[in-house]
This record gives sequence, structure tokens and C-alpha cells, in this order.
Amino acid sequence: MDIDTARALVSPLGEQALRAAAELLAPESLAAGEAMRRDYPPALAAAALTQIQLRRAAEAKLGERAGQLLWTRDGLEQATRGAVARWRARRMAGARVRTVLDLGCGIGSDALAFLDAGLGVVAVEADPATAVLAAHNLPGAQVICADATAVADELIARAGPHACVFLDPARRTARGRSWRVEDLSPPWSFVLAMAARRAGLCVKLGPGIAPEILPAALDALWVSEHGELVECGLWALPATDHRAGQRGAVLLPQGLQVTRRDGADELPVGPLGHWLYEPDPAVSRAGALSSIGAGLRRLHPQVAYLAADEPIDTGLATGFEVIDVLDPATKVLRRWVGEHEVGRLEIKKRAVQVDPAQLRRALRPRGPHAATLILTPTSEGTRALVVRRMPH
Repeated sequence: MDIDTARALVSPLGEQALRAAAELLAPESLAAGEAMRRDYPPALAAAALTQIQLRRAAEAKLGERAGQLLWTRDGLEQATRGAVARWRARRMAGARVRTVLDLGCGIGSDALAFLDAGLGVVAVEADPATAVLAAHNLPGAQVICADATAVADELIARAGPHACVFLDPARRTARGRSWRVEDLSPPWSFVLAMAARRAGLCVKLGPGIAPEILPAALDALWVSEHGELVECGLWALPATDHRAGQRGAVLLPQGLQVTRRDGADELPVGPLGHWLYEPDPAVSRAGALSSIGAGLRRLHPQVAYLAADEPIDTGLATGFEVIDVLDPATKVLRRWVGEHEVGRLEIKKRAVQVDPAQLRRALRPRGPHAATLILTPTSEGTRALVVRRMPH
């Protein structure tokens, strides 16, 4: 989007165009484009229709509020889920942060959560058109169009000791989305420079980042929402009083948080038990498996499934009762499915070269009953486990 189109979108005529586009049933259609161009300049008509499509897609992440914001496609892709953004803002407020310096704010979805939490916000965005949209989305914030790496030192010095820098480096290149730290913008070197300042800092990174490259001076929290791993956050809060460099996990919406205990998370490898646990992915990435409960053992050195002889009451893992242990051969599984009249079949797998959809077709499920199969390596070879999911 160019800056003239962005300015048109935030003008009174742009607001009128957005209302008109929202009334169309199919804003992506040719008919919608023709209808809008009868009343509005072509660039504004196209931009308004695009905004309605982006707003509807954004509602899955942010809820109804997404319909009040102006978006870019990159901004939608990188936007933090609403529950995660609110948790992050509450954490800052709880650490007595007063001002957040959002260095690379995009369209401002994270900064909006900071404002909602009562924090002051200074938002910096390098792209002029995106900065116009951010200023529209962030009433009450100071939005600056500038290169964050060029203005960071001045803004930090001006903000004082109760400020926290927030970085959400863009992860897109000309080739598409990238998970390599070399492709981050602002660059990884800037992230490391901010970490070296030993001031308030929060960095949002992709959940798959290699733990060994994370700065030792910062805490790392892997965050999941409803069991889906969504990000790794690096933290140094002004009011935090503990040994830096801790690794932990946060599970939303429960709000559970656990920290890895040095030397305590090397679980032994052992045989199957009557109970099986699948750790929340944030707990696994943080290496905090021992927080789940006592008496656990890994089924295999490279697999996160954990076995236990007694049931464990935990919110950090999904529990299963092991009903049967089968050879993973397709003919064996097909016979079991047929004998038990299984029509609804859930197939889970770890570290096994199996396509669950293809296997389900090969097993020909038919009948009134339901079952869950887990295919996984164990200390005694690959097995297919028939399990019953335990209630949370």
C-alpha cells in the first residue's frame, strides 16, 4: 500500500468507503469492485474492499475488535493472538512498566494491548503507509515514522527507568516467511544490542527458534494457547528480581507458568506404563518436563511422550489411559479396528514415518465406536497404543 492510499483510508471519505464495502456480501468479487468504483476512486475502492477481507480474517485472531482496525497483509500474518497480547501487556503492567517503546509496531495490534492495560506507548514504524494505519489504530499513542535502530537510543534515554522496549522483528523476506534469525528485521544484532543494555525488554520470536542462540541475560518463555505453541518471548523486566536466563513455559488461557529446573529435567527412558502423557508443546520446548509430575519417564530419548504407572493430576500435559499395545503393522491395526467396530478413529504419531490420513483410509474404520491410536517409538521399538483420553 502506498502512503496516499493509506491517507485516503483514514480520511472521512475512506471511512465512508469502508462502511460501504462492509455492506457487500462478497467483497472479493468482481461485482463488488464494480459497485465500489461507481462511488469512489479506484485505488480507494480497492483498498476498502481489501480491508474488509483482512478484517474478517483478523477476527479469528483478535475477535470482533479486528473490525475496528486497518490492516496490511503482513500485519495480519504477524499479529499476536489477542489472548497472548493481553497476557504480555498484563505481565508488563505487573512489573511496574509505565511506558512501552514498540520499536517496529507494524499496524499496532500489540501496542493496542499495551494501551488497554493502561501503559503509555511510543510506537515506531519505518514504512510511511503502515505508520499512517498505526496512528489510526492507536489513539492515545505516539506514533513515529522512523528506522527503529536509528531512534532507539534517544527514545530509551528519554523514557526513563520504568520503560520496556518491545520488539517483534518481521520475519518475511522476498521469498516469503522465514524463521532464520539472519532474516529478522530489525536484525538479530539489534536484538542482541538491546539485550546487552540490561534494561526492560521483551522480544517476540517464533516458537521454533533454537534455544542455544538465545541470550543468556534474558529469560525465555515459550507460550502456547489452547495447546498450540505460538511464540517464544525473551524477557528482562525492570522489577524482576531473580537470576536472569531462566527458561519456562506459559499456557493460555489457563495462565499456568512453569520454570525449568536445572538438572531436574533429564527424565529417564523406560518402559510403557498404564498411563501416557503428552506434554503441552510450550512445556516441551522449555525443557520443563519434570514440572508435570513425579514418576514420569520418556518412552524414547527423542520423543516427548511420557509414561507413568500412576495417574497424575496436571494441567501441563494431556493424559491418556493405555488400553492396549499393538504391533504397528497395518494389517494388525486393520484387524483390531474391524474387531472393535471402530468408525471414528483419531490417529496421533511422533517420530514415525506415517501419514495419519493415509493410514486411516487403509484401516477402513466402520462402526459405532470411537478410538484413539498413538504411533510412537518406545524403548522396545515402535508401537501402536490404543488409548483413552483423560478429562482435563
